[in-house]
Amino acid sequence: MATALTASKLIAALRDEGLVVHEVRNWRQHNRNTKGRWGPLNGVMIHHTATKGTDSSVDLCYDGRSDLPGPLCHGVIDKQGEVHLVGNGRANHAGLGDRDVLRAVVNEDAELPKDNAADTDGNRHFYGFECINLGDGKDPWPEEQKLAIEKAAAAICRAHGWSERSVIGHKEWQPGKVDPRGIVMDDLRGRIKKRLAKAAEGPPDADGTDAGGTDAGGSGPGGSGGGSGDGSTRPVPPKPQHPPYESFPGRDFFRAGARSPVITAMGARLVAEGCGHYKDGPGPEWTEADRKSYAAWQRKNGFRGKDADGAPGQVSWERLHVPKS
Repeated sequence: MATALTASKLIAALRDEGLVVHEVRNWRQHNRNTKGRWGPLNGVMIHHTATKGTDSSVDLCYDGRSDLPGPLCHGVIDKQGEVHLVGNGRANHAGLGDRDVLRAVVNEDAELPKDNAADTDGNRHFYGFECINLGDGKDPWPEEQKLAIEKAAAAICRAHGWSERSVIGHKEWQPGKVDPRGIVMDDLRGRIKKRLAKAAEGPPDADGTDAGGTDAGGSGPGGSGGGSGDGSTRPVPPKPQHPPYESFPGRDFFRAGARSPVITAMGARLVAEGCGHYKDGPGPEWTEADRKSYAAWQRKNGFRGKDADGAPGQVSWERLHVPKS
């Protein structure tokens, strides 16, 4: 589960992924929060608009219809691959869907169950992107648009430390839905996975410098091995002069059955960073939920593969700022 990104953080995440982003009217205050809860956030949902034309589609998604008030999503992705932000908060896009699908998204399961029920409020739990397409199976999906869908979903996953398994189509959530028609969701998730395996490319007007800030030579702190975790190519950030934080207790500290108030404090920080995968807790005992939550934090910090296995390492620990307990 995660706390929703602020408007400014959402824009920053999208632009840092290389997207052109347009702010539409009063989108920062435009939502349906008075009609239901917004959060915790668990994933990203992709739709098609069943319309054509950028301006009219964006206006529709902002204003809504007489039977369904706007915003109808958070962002509209046009045929040119640009994002138009129309809502910030609860939006009328997901509707009721299958709670088993939501559980699979929360757990980032490898396979989604069949959506055969409509018993859970998806507007509360998902960011939504409407992609301009007639949805008739004939209207093409330009590569620029497909790339923007990939980038937009990856941007939110990166911001929350989610994997590609947190991205679903409306057709995988609500029985009877077919959108986004023409997009194979497993293929899209595969593209998102590859994108998340490398650093964000930076804003489209950036000067081409490496946004990841990695040291390809591997000669920085931790590069000589020893199993400190989180990889050897990322420099350890300088410690504060008067750190009020828990020192890294070592990887062996985090093992099945370990109990400590430090683990509770760590879990609270993971939740605060939008990386919590807890159904109950966090608590003082190291559990699989702690490991999944910490893996989300590692991914949020740009680590991948074995460096994002959920076993805390010194670099990610010092960035987490776990208070002394």
